[in-house]
Parts: sequence; structure tokens; C-alpha cells
Amino acid sequence: MEYRLERIGHLIQQKIGGLIVQGKVKDPRVNPFLSITRVSVSKDLVWADVHVSTFRNETNLEHGVEGLQSAAGFIQKELSREIRLRQTPRLRFHADTSLKEEFDLIQKIDELKEDLSKDAHM
Repeated sequence: MEYRLERIGHLIQQKIGGLIVQGKVKDPRVNPFLSITRVSVSKDLVWADVHVSTFRNETNLEHGVEGLQSAAGFIQKELSREIRLRQTPRLRFHADTSLKEEFDLIQKIDELKEDLSKDAHM
């Protein structure tokens, strides 16, 4: 059962990501820089918690999540066309800041490397 839920979660993740990238979600708050980081599906398949991230600022992320939640009915309808389930899970979107944090960390590491190489050449 766990494996099936994971498979369904990954499929939902791919399909929603595709809708975003293809520009099919028409809400202006939803931009192609949003990324679906993971999807957790409830055991009864009633709910799917969709975690959304971006490397842009938190305001863009919050607006993007609001836009996706607003378009949840449309997205769910599109999922029901592509995923054959008795019942398509209802979608709940959540902000996930991990992508931005990782992006910031990489930038800091790169800055430290530059500083260290400058110090070594002095």
C-alpha cells in the first residue's frame, strides 16, 4: 500500500509540474519557476498535500501557492483525465522553502570559496 501511495504521489507531482511548465495554469501568480518538491497522498486517497518551492523570494512562493490553491479544481480535473483512479485526491498546496534555502547555501559556499582563493593569492 505504501509503495502505491508513493507511486501515485510521484505521478501527481509530475503531472502538476507539467501543467505549470506548460503554462496551462492560467493564474498570473503561478509562474514556471515554481517547483513541486513532493506530494503526500493520504491512505484513503482523499487528500494530496502538494509541497511547492521556488528559488525566488518568499513573496513569489506565497503568491504561487495561493494561485495553485485557487486553481486546485482545474488541476484536479486535469489529473482525473490523466490518472485513472476511482477518486482523484483533493489537492492542498503548501509552501516549501527548502529549494530557496539550498540555493542560498550554495551561493554562500561559492562566496566563501572566492574569499578563500583571494586570501590564498595574497
